[in-house]
Amino acid sequence: MTARLNVAAPQVRPQNPRFSSGPCAKRPGWELAALSDAWLGRSHRAAQGKAKLQKAIDLTRAVLQVPDDYRIGIVPASDTGAFEMAMWSLLGARPVTMLAWESFGSGWVTDVVKQLQLKDAISLSAEYGQLPDLEKIDFAGDVCFAWNGTTSGVRVPDGDFIPADRQGLTLCDATSAAFAQDLPFDKLDVTTFSWQKVLGGEGGHGVIILSPRAVERLENYTPSWPLPKIFRLTKGGKLIEGIFSGATINTPSMLCVEDYIDALNWGQSLGGLDALRARADANFAVLANWVSQTPWIDFLAETPQTRSNTSVCLKIVDADIASQDDAEQNAFVKRLTKLLDDEAVAFDIGGYRDAPPGLRIWTGATVEVSDLKALTLWLDWAFTTAKSA
Repeated sequence: MTARLNVAAPQVRPQNPRFSSGPCAKRPGWELAALSDAWLGRSHRAAQGKAKLQKAIDLTRAVLQVPDDYRIGIVPASDTGAFEMAMWSLLGARPVTMLAWESFGSGWVTDVVKQLQLKDAISLSAEYGQLPDLEKIDFAGDVCFAWNGTTSGVRVPDGDFIPADRQGLTLCDATSAAFAQDLPFDKLDVTTFSWQKVLGGEGGHGVIILSPRAVERLENYTPSWPLPKIFRLTKGGKLIEGIFSGATINTPSMLCVEDYIDALNWGQSLGGLDALRARADANFAVLANWVSQTPWIDFLAETPQTRSNTSVCLKIVDADIASQDDAEQNAFVKRLTKLLDDEAVAFDIGGYRDAPPGLRIWTGATVEVSDLKALTLWLDWAFTTAKSA
């Protein structure tokens, strides 16, 4: 392995230093004027407002390649709201297995065990950088999991671990996977995401996608706990169809909806899902190539097949730094990231607060390969500078 550390500050800078893992970089060429047709100052329930929301749903189906018999709804409170809505509305009919290998999956476990108080809930967990043993899942019951662990950079490699003849439902938090990874909808009964991730939309709204099996559960099962109005997907034992045709549960930001439509149109203009996934894969390849040649850094995800192509989490393996305790390592990471922030070449790339000390770099479809190539030079510079401080 050959070191490629730079002492002098690089001459090439990323044109867009926004590598945050959420909200993420806007699409290339984005400007506020793109939202000039937003339905503002009028009711979202007016015909034109509902048409905008329906357009966002229709474009989501087209770009994400969602089956025609699956329902798509826009809901409040980002991916968190969408996934909480699914858990509170659907769980309790069968035993449930909760998968957790990073912060958000662990949060879903807490909600199911402490808030919903499901006594038959089983938790399968793994340390950061690993996946739990997927062969231990009992698909006679329901299963909740994050497809892509945003705070660990670990994803499931595919949907082969989910049987087609499962009896329970699968509830999948796909917030940093949607539009960048292959989501086999025939294996997913509930899929949630927020458009602030791979498409770089504005925060605050979630999307929930329901399979026919999930709709059947909703219409034939009533949870034993009271449901807040904001979580209710049925009325009188029937699905509230309006939620899935532009009549959202509460008032959405039509400016954010317009921004999502703009991002979807951009994705479609590139060639749709295949093109968006290819951009994320190309971005990830830049970092993978750099990591393979750089002795002070490595992936947090231990198995190559499970490494995320969007939320890339990295650990510092330089012996001098790695031998320190977590507090000292976190302090070093803060020095390194502050150098990059001060130079305006990389914003918001410190690891998640609950994750092991390290870096987290977003490589989703809205990021440019050229910016990541420039970033790697600055990462080497910042490491050398921070270590010599």
